[in-house]
Order: sequence, then C-alpha cells, then structure tokens
Amino acid sequence: MQIDLSSDFFELFGFESTFILDQGVLVARFNELQKHLHPDKFASRPDSERRWSMQVASFVNQGYQTLKADLQRASYLLQLNGIDVDDETDTRMDPMFLMEQMELRESLELAEQSPDPLATLSSTRTQIKALVAEHAQAFGAAAQAADWEQARVTTRQWQFLDKMLREIKQLEERLDV
Repeated sequence: MQIDLSSDFFELFGFESTFILDQGVLVARFNELQKHLHPDKFASRPDSERRWSMQVASFVNQGYQTLKADLQRASYLLQLNGIDVDDETDTRMDPMFLMEQMELRESLELAEQSPDPLATLSSTRTQIKALVAEHAQAFGAAAQAADWEQARVTTRQWQFLDKMLREIKQLEERLDV
C-alpha cells in the first residue's frame, strides 16, 4: 500500500476538504489503513521498511486524530487555506462574545460555593455545549461559503469554549475526589 506523506489528511482518508465528514467512514478507513500499515506487520522486515511503517502509522494516527475532532478539523481546514487561527497579534474579539465568556467564567468560579457544585457545572457544561454546536454549525456554513475570515473568527471563539469545557472537567474531577 502506497501512502504519500506529502498529501493532506483529507486526501489520506479519501475525503474532499470539507468540514462535514462521515465519522463512520473515517473510522472504517482508519482501521483499514492501520490493518495494512501497522508496524507489527513489518516486524520481520528490513530496518528501512520498519522505519517507513512507523512513519506512515504516525502520519495516519495524526490524520485520524485531526479529522475526528470537529475543532481540530476546523483548525486544520483553516491551515490548509492559509489562515492562521492562532495569530497572537490579533486581539480583536466580539464584545458580546466576551461578555458571554465573562458570565460563563463567573458561573464556573461560583460553582464551588453553590449548594450543588456538580449540578451547577453540569448546567454550565450544557450551556457551553449548545454554544459549541452553534459554532460548529457556523464554521461549517462559513467554510462552505469559503468565507475563511468568518470561519477563523468562529474557530477562535470555539477555542475559548473548548477550553472552558476542559476546565469544567478538571473542576469536576477535583470535586469528585
């Protein structure tokens, strides 16, 4: 099986470069590639083939991890289109979004003092997941229209939301202990 390490991850898995992917097809293609390329299949082969197998397996794993997660796939699509989502010199952010973030952050800070911290966190998580779904849909529409600047703005906001979800998970783990 030939793998072109210069191809992008969409090409690797046989997809068009679009945001919406069939996750079932992605998993099936990943499993098929792994079946043929896993380093264990090359254990008795010459060093050069074993190294190639490890390199290709790593490339396939990286591609799968990137494409299976919506936010990573969105960032990757931006990258493929020459857009740097993490441009640290750009500090512009929608004031309404920032206000919303401040309110969500305040609810996180107050959660530990609430009568039922886990319920408060669960409610906040539900709120944030709804916002994440809105951002995923907005990114999909912007990408479909090739409006990469709007897609970038949406992704930057989505990154804030994703970070808050990770913080909720950490706080829940700390409270469970």
